[in-house]
Amino acid sequence: QVQLVESGGGLVQPGGSLRLSCLASGSAFRLFDMGWYRQAPGKQRELVATITFLGKTNYADSVKGRFTISRDNAKSTVYLQMNSLKPEETGVYYCNQRATNAWGQGAQVTVST
Repeated sequence: QVQLVESGGGLVQPGGSLRLSCLASGSAFRLFDMGWYRQAPGKQRELVATITFLGKTNYADSVKGRFTISRDNAKSTVYLQMNSLKPEETGVYYCNQRATNAWGQGAQVTVST
């Protein structure tokens, strides 16, 4: 069973930036599509961005042009660079390996003054 561990969350002011990282266990990371989701307080979990094993990316309309998903297969890590953050993007951000439906424990992101 693959394990995913997110890091890089924290408190940031509106308009600021954060980069999340998700480290995956196992040796087959390069073969799997990966995704980032988020869950705001009192709301359902929603898709933020995905990246295929070939590196093709897809984004929720609300984050296009501000967020960038990337991967480093040598480090078994997927990243989410988040720029121009908004208060409504506060929540827990989760890493997901799509084929195995594995989830990380989540990283708290708080956008506030």
